[in-house]
Amino acid sequence: MLEIVRVPVLDDNYVWLAHDPASAETVVIDPAVAEPVLEAAAERGWRIGQIWNTHWHPDHVGGNAAIKATTGCTITGPAGEAGKIPGLDHAVDEGDTVRIGELEAQVLAVPAHTAGHIAYHLPQAQAAFVGDTLFAMGCGRLFEGDAGQMFANMARLATLPDDTRVYCAHEYSQSNARFAVVALPHDQAIRARATEIDAARARGEATVPTTIAAERATNPFMRAETVEELARLRAAKDAFLG
Repeated sequence: MLEIVRVPVLDDNYVWLAHDPASAETVVIDPAVAEPVLEAAAERGWRIGQIWNTHWHPDHVGGNAAIKATTGCTITGPAGEAGKIPGLDHAVDEGDTVRIGELEAQVLAVPAHTAGHIAYHLPQAQAAFVGDTLFAMGCGRLFEGDAGQMFANMARLATLPDDTRVYCAHEYSQSNARFAVVALPHDQAIRARATEIDAARARGEATVPTTIAAERATNPFMRAETVEELARLRAAKDAFLG
């Protein structure tokens, strides 16, 4: 129904290309840079019609201007950060929807990493583009928000269907897994997943997308039962050197 391609850029960023065969439309999610994204689309004969940004950080919007200049695409991004999104055409927030072909994406407000961070959930495609809010076995740093907001984000994302594929924007899984093993040393599911992640990275493989089911089972931040627990975990992860 929806073809999704991972484009690795910079040190550990993933840009996502989402292509709807029915309409022949392609959306770019969080383009850090332009050239590899344009090349990946051209290789497949895909026409880029839109960019969806989750937040304003340069490694998520750095390719906006060049991709728009090349393709004439429209750019959608968070209303709360409209002044920081290059080339923004459509500002969206909680409760809004955007479309790729006939597929509808629900806009979710998930502030904490940045003040206006949003995510895009496509129920029909069983996919969610979450930027830097939820990672495999981790969550984003609290740059512009607080633990209460991130706790609410984790609780909300945990309510999505278990088979929802989660497309985050960085390859942070190995570090997150190593922290999770230290944070919850007796949890066998976490240990097993950490071993799988280490093996995948040793083979040079990506470890995302993940799923909501996997995160509910093995993500310490999603499993946190209180705001205070999440705050403690986030502070410990910020200082973690593993």
